[in-house]
Amino acid sequence: MEYTADSIFSQFLWLILFLSASAAVVVARAAASRRRRRLPPGSLGLPLIGETLQLISAYRTENPEPFIDERVAKCGAVFTTHVFGEATVFSADPETNRTVLQNEGRLFESSYPGSISNLLGRHSLLLMRGGHHKRMHSLTAATFANAAVIRDHLLLDVDRLVRLNMDAWTGRVTLMDQAKKITFELTVKQLMSIDPCEWSEDLMKEYMLVIEGFFTVPLPFLSISYTRAIQARRKVAEALATVVRERRKGPRKYDMLGALLDEENSGRVLTDEEIVDFMVALLVAGYETTSTIMTLAVKYLTETPLALAQLKNEQDEIMARKREDYSLQWEDYKSMSFTQCVINETLRMANIISGVFRRTTTDVAVNEGYTIPKGMRVFASFRAVHMNYRHFKDARTFNPWRWPSNGSEITNCATNVFTPFGGGPRRCPGAELARVELSVFLHRLVTQFSWIPAEQDKVVFFPTTRTQKRYPIIVQRRSNHEL
Repeated sequence: MEYTADSIFSQFLWLILFLSASAAVVVARAAASRRRRRLPPGSLGLPLIGETLQLISAYRTENPEPFIDERVAKCGAVFTTHVFGEATVFSADPETNRTVLQNEGRLFESSYPGSISNLLGRHSLLLMRGGHHKRMHSLTAATFANAAVIRDHLLLDVDRLVRLNMDAWTGRVTLMDQAKKITFELTVKQLMSIDPCEWSEDLMKEYMLVIEGFFTVPLPFLSISYTRAIQARRKVAEALATVVRERRKGPRKYDMLGALLDEENSGRVLTDEEIVDFMVALLVAGYETTSTIMTLAVKYLTETPLALAQLKNEQDEIMARKREDYSLQWEDYKSMSFTQCVINETLRMANIISGVFRRTTTDVAVNEGYTIPKGMRVFASFRAVHMNYRHFKDARTFNPWRWPSNGSEITNCATNVFTPFGGGPRRCPGAELARVELSVFLHRLVTQFSWIPAEQDKVVFFPTTRTQKRYPIIVQRRSNHEL
């Protein structure tokens, strides 16, 4: 058969018409299903891509709130949308979020977009389920979250590595890059007892490429970022696997890798692949999130001089009790009451983990008589609750004085409106360690330096929360008479 230009065009036109008709049928069936099951109201947007472009466009700006605000105003705090390739029920309601978080393994199970799942690995803590997740979450908490472990083993390393990095600061400093370097080195030390070296620097370069691929289309031929991320992930896995093999032959060390290898004593032998996947995810948790909070805390403090002055006074009082070249102790950390208020407010405003993806394991009834059908993806948005004026007065203003002055972590837990570390069985096991790292960083920063922004910068929220220019500042060491 001979193909002419007209016949090819005709076939192409019929293909377009067929795909359009098919998409219309899918949308119509989805709408009918939604009516039958009383799915929360909303819009599935365009065929195939849904409302993904609108969401990305909003989160690339300083003010992503209208994406949620407009839909909440029209449909209510729980609405249906279509993002990252799948119809999704989006919750901006604290009670619905609590239901999602507290019913892990009963009504809901962890479910993330393909790009994240592929890059973290199938054995990552984020993707584990059931009894295996519970056991490994408890192991991580015992290694990272236990107050005695932080006090006796981790605090000195945190203080030492923060000081080591800050010793090299002079003139113009790109704060986000420096914070990432600090938190990556801390996480590598805590995971594998490896001090900063050329190997860790090379690993960090590859890791940054992995992070960039998280919120991309998980198809190599459609996304250069995803292709680079997959290649970088392979290199990271190879580097970590080498360390695992070497450690299997050596003596026990008190770190996360040692705890994973010790699982053999409990009758469960973890493969190299399982251990590598597990550590890849913990590197993400310990490196990306904490470094961003460090940077944004400094930005918000710089823009709120009264808060910065009060923080300096608190930290200067601690330093005044010390001798030269001191190390911070546990009692110093516990005395940083206003510092915890600053950290709480930065966590609320920045929302590094803006929410969690889950999938229903059965039909789930939610507020106002709606039902989320079995197998549907749900996004519980922490940011939408944190930035809601009903839950926080002047919610979109940085105000550390809104938190209790006695330094207690949170007074609003009962109403579930402050969830920066998630909740339920999947609450971040390193939450307390993250607070320690942030507190030590702020102490060393404000007692050693004064600074001004090198240029204007703004916060954006996609693909992750960050400042657009990585927040460059000009630092100057404080003289003794300033202290």
